[in-house]
Parts: sequence; C-alpha cells; structure tokens
Amino acid sequence: MRFFVLIALCFTFFNSGISQPPGYWQQEVDYTMEIFMDVEKNQFQGEQTLVYSNHSPDTLHRVFYHLYYNAFQPGSMMDVRSRTIPDPDKRVRDRIFKLTDEEIGYQKIHSLHQDGEAVTYTTQGTILEVELAQPILPGTSTTFEMRFEAQVPLQVRRTGRDSKEGIRYSMSQWYPKIAQYDQSGWHPTSYIAREFYSVWGDFDVTIHIDPAYVLGGTGDVQDPNAYQDSGNRPTKAKKTWHFIAKNVPDFVWAADPDYTYHTETSETGVQLEFFYQPGEKTQAWDQLPAAMSEAFKYASTHFGPYPYHKYAFIQGGDGGMEYPMATLITGERPLASLVGVSVHEMMHSWYQLVLGSNESLYPWMDEGFTSYGSTRIMNHLRKKGLIPGAVSENPFAATNQSYIRLVESGLEEPMTTHADHYSTNYAYGVAAYTKGALFLNQLEYVVGKEVFDRALLRYFDEWKFKHPTDEDVIRVFEKESGMILDWYREYWVQSLKWIDYAIQEVEGDEKTTITLQRKGKMPMPIDVYVQLKDGREVVHTIPLVMMRNTKSQDGDLILKGEKPWPWVNPEYTLEVDVPLEQIEQITIDKSSRMVDVNVSNNKWTNQSRP
Repeated sequence: MRFFVLIALCFTFFNSGISQPPGYWQQEVDYTMEIFMDVEKNQFQGEQTLVYSNHSPDTLHRVFYHLYYNAFQPGSMMDVRSRTIPDPDKRVRDRIFKLTDEEIGYQKIHSLHQDGEAVTYTTQGTILEVELAQPILPGTSTTFEMRFEAQVPLQVRRTGRDSKEGIRYSMSQWYPKIAQYDQSGWHPTSYIAREFYSVWGDFDVTIHIDPAYVLGGTGDVQDPNAYQDSGNRPTKAKKTWHFIAKNVPDFVWAADPDYTYHTETSETGVQLEFFYQPGEKTQAWDQLPAAMSEAFKYASTHFGPYPYHKYAFIQGGDGGMEYPMATLITGERPLASLVGVSVHEMMHSWYQLVLGSNESLYPWMDEGFTSYGSTRIMNHLRKKGLIPGAVSENPFAATNQSYIRLVESGLEEPMTTHADHYSTNYAYGVAAYTKGALFLNQLEYVVGKEVFDRALLRYFDEWKFKHPTDEDVIRVFEKESGMILDWYREYWVQSLKWIDYAIQEVEGDEKTTITLQRKGKMPMPIDVYVQLKDGREVVHTIPLVMMRNTKSQDGDLILKGEKPWPWVNPEYTLEVDVPLEQIEQITIDKSSRMVDVNVSNNKWTNQSRP
C-alpha cells in the first residue's frame, strides 16, 4: 500500500508543475462556488463543491473550515478581544458588540456531504469541525458538497457592507474556507482580525447579483463584455458574474453600483485594473496607474517576477488588505497615501500570496518582508518623481527608530509569539511590520548587498507557491553567502536582546589601536570606517567567529577583513596601520543598517591637531 501512496504523491506533484524540496508536501484545493445575492437583505445563499487533495503522509479523520463572518457578532472572540486588549484597533473597539441583528455577520451550514455521504459537523464560533464519513488517505482526494447561507456584516474590519466611504460590498472572508493542514498539523485558528494561512488551489466562482452592480476581484471574469453592460440598470433581473482563478490561496470580490472601471497594462505586461467611485475625494486615482506600473517593474526585478497576469486595485474595506491578484483599499486619499497603501498591499503578492508563510506563526515574514519591499519601492518612486516627497539615503531610518522606541517602552515581545497572542497591538505591530522589515535590511548589512540581492531572488524562486518557515529563509541566505546565520535568527527573532556597540578607546602613535566594546547582548559583525584627513577611507569588517565566513564587498565598498570576534568577548582590539595623527574620524556602521540602540557611542573624532 505504501508503494502506491508514494506513486500517487509523486504523480500529483509532477502534474502540479511545482518543484518540491526533498520531503516537502502541501495540500491542494479546488473550489467551485455559486451564490445568489440579495442586496435588499444583504444576505446570500451559496453552494460549494470542494475537492480536497491530501498530499500529506497522514490519514485525515476530520477537517476544519473557517467561518469568518461569525466573528462579527456580539460576544464573539473577536469582539471580546477588541474590548479587553489595552490598545484596541480604533476601527473595531466595541463596534461589534453594538451590531444589531441586521448588521451582524454569519455563515450557517445547511448541509455537508463527503463523496455523497452526509457528515457530522459542529460550529464553534468561527470554526466548523467536521467528522469525516470516510478517512482521507495519503495521496487521495475527496469531494465535499456544501449548502450554506450568509449575512454580510456591516463593515467593521476588512470585510463587510456599506463602508465608511460608501462602498456597498467588500467581500473578503465571505465563504466557508477549509483550514490549512501542514507538517505541524491542523491550523483551525479562531478569527480575531489578525492573520490568515491558506491552501493553494483553483477557484471557479459564479455570483448572481442585481445588474446595477459592477464587480471586481480575484481571477478573470469569463464574460468579455461584463464591464461594457454593467452599472445603473434599474431592472430586478440578476446578472451573472463568473470568475476563474488558478493556483491562488483565496478569493476576494467587491461590488458597488458606482464603480468606475479602468484598466491599463504595465511595462511588465501585467494587466492593472482599477475600481473606484469617481469624485473630488478620489482624484488621485488618475495618477495611480503610472505609479503602480513602475512599482510592478521594480518589484519584479528585485524581488522576483510577478507570477500572475493581472492585479486589481479596488476601493473598499477599511484601510488596506491583500488578496490574490487584488487588494481592497480605502480610496479617499492624497496621492502619496494612495500609492503607499497600494504598494504595500501589492507587495503581499510576493510575501504571503506567493511565498505563503504561516503568517499567524510568522507574521514578520509576511508584514515585515512586505514593509521592507514597499519601503524600497516608495523611495524608488520618489526618485522617479511619481510621488511627492524627499528621496532618502537611508529609507529605513524611521523604521530603526520605531523599533528602538518599542525596546525603550518595555512592551516588546519575541517575534516567535503567535500573531493572536501578543499582549498589545503595539507590540504586535512593531514586531511584525517594523522588526520584520529590519530583519532583511540588517541581513543585507551582515552578508553584503550583492549576496543579499541574489539570496532574496533565490528565496522567491525556490519557495514560490510553497509555505516557507523562518528556517527556510535563513537557509537560503546561508547557501548564497556561505555563512552560518542561525545565530542571527535566534537573536533577532527568538530573543529580546538588542544591539549596542561602542568605540571605547582610541590610542596609538605610528599605529592606531581601536578598542571596541559590545554593550548590548546581541552580537553582530562590525564594520569600522576609518576616515583619514587626506580624504581616504578604509572600511574594516570584523565577522563573528560563529559566522565561519565574512563579506568582502558591500555595494561599492571593498572591505578589509579582520580576525573574527568571539561572541563571548565583550571587547575587541582592532589595530590599524595608520598613525593616529592622520585619522580624522572613526565610525561604526556608517550605513546605519545595523540597528544599534545607542549610536551616540559609535563615532570617535580626532580632537588633536597636527
């Protein structure tokens, strides 16, 4: 039996067209859904057929579904969490608690069959637990058929109806969605408005809705004339919208009778779609296509080729939220803000929707890497004159300070904390977005720019359409750099230790002796810039012993390698073959990529006169 299971697994992976690392596997889904929307009641009836393929070596006796709409009810875990956390999201606070019966959300399952046989299921909050009629063996597939109904909640967080900007429907998290099963088991995480973790697959979605509505979303609309004959038609007959999306982890759509639809093709060949309500508050949307075309070009060059043929920017939701081939963003913004939120959500197509890490366990690999990419892109767009603002030599300077403020506050928690379990939204936000971005920016300092750029592209190429962990990303950088880097992940991700290096003493005559001190508890390789009075500058790089290698170049800098620094030693002596009187200044890390919490002791200036 085992032999045939292995053959089935290999056959499935071969046909998927996605190479697998040795011993790696992931599940697969194929959704076919049809819903009938009642815009008067804000409710819909739905039918779902789900083909679930078990590529794991395990026999599955139960499955779980997410019922996200059930979070939008008074007394839900999301409601209680928002009312008890010290610093609630201002968009939520106690709004769920105050929803009326007509404003709440729900998803109710009317029937569920597995391969034609009824199954037993129970609903607890946002999770549906299903006892299978027959176990799903390794290397086999099963088909679930479900009938359900749902009520779209008043817009509170991400999904809902009648947003603050007047968008009728922002339809995310709208369908019963099977939970992820991976090497760690099932992930039936109750929804409290944090992160998602999804199975890749194909979606065939048919939506019946009043013809006055214009729809945008994930995938391709099958009727080529859909946008020519939509909008502002007073008939009661429903119009059918048919979407198909291949190899995506989710499906989102939005609908409004006042949407303007516009499409342009980017320089990289990606079809960009724009859905928004025209008016005085959305004038910046006219300039959005040019900026996003350049953003896609930059991202595809530096972070990996965008693997889909389209992307939709849709006015909706309550801020910005990423989905496959689409984003929901609030649209009443000035140009810089509109481009900023669009770039950030677009970058999630690289770091989450293609490199599908478990963002509940590793939110920093999702939000942090996305923030890193969007910071670089925004600075690039300023250089191009596509958005207002000054170009920065160090675009991560503010990011450094944000992290340092968290350290000083005493509220920092390890980045290994599950996204739902942070004690404050503040600690979560800085760990996920800020410290996650600095993980990459600082890693560039460790391995050097050329190696870093190659490793970032290699990470995308090796792990696209898979579920990488923090170990996987660090291994890619180890392979590309030839360095041992597990210490970096351990200190930066798993601990609360911070970096603080100092120039303790400089003395000498014909030669100069520089005594460096590690005052913080996190060790790092150190670049020491020795600037001479004649204008020359020599950069000495001091690796850690445990790195077992060092960088020799960093961008345009050619580095002078020094003996490694054992991490247990609080001090290090660097001898420079230059008379002390010829030295103008000595600086630790002029690039400011190393996040030193106290840079006041990083510089020494020669006060003596020749």
